[in-house]
Parts: sequence; structure tokens; C-alpha cells
Amino acid sequence: MPRYYVNKNAQSNGDHEVHQVTVCPKPADESNRLYLGNFNSCHGAVLEAKKHYSQSNGCYFCSNECHTT
Repeated sequence: MPRYYVNKNAQSNGDHEVHQVTVCPKPADESNRLYLGNFNSCHGAVLEAKKHYSQSNGCYFCSNECHTT
């Protein structure tokens, strides 16, 4: 099962991006990651991230299925 984390630093639009560990070509620095756990898809990971940051979104590159504009 894929492992996910959320970037602690928000993007300029306020989103905290959810990334898949080892897959993302644009990962956050390790010091800026909050590990979310293992999920079957990015959907579960984004729901978990929203418990920490209400404005969470999938990464365009590694969690595109959950990325919204």
C-alpha cells in the first residue's frame, strides 16, 4: 500500500499538498513533512491530511487523481 505525507508548508494558494512517498518528482523537504500513513489511494490520504490542515489537496504530480485547482 502506498505511503503518504502532507507538506507542512502551504502553497501560495493556502493548500497543503499530499504526496506519495518515493513516487513524487517534487517532494517536500523531510523537515516539512507530516507522515499520514498507508492508504489504498490518495483519497484516504487527503481526508487524513484535512484532519491537520483543512485546506489540503493532492499533488499534481504524484496524487493527480486528488488534485483540484
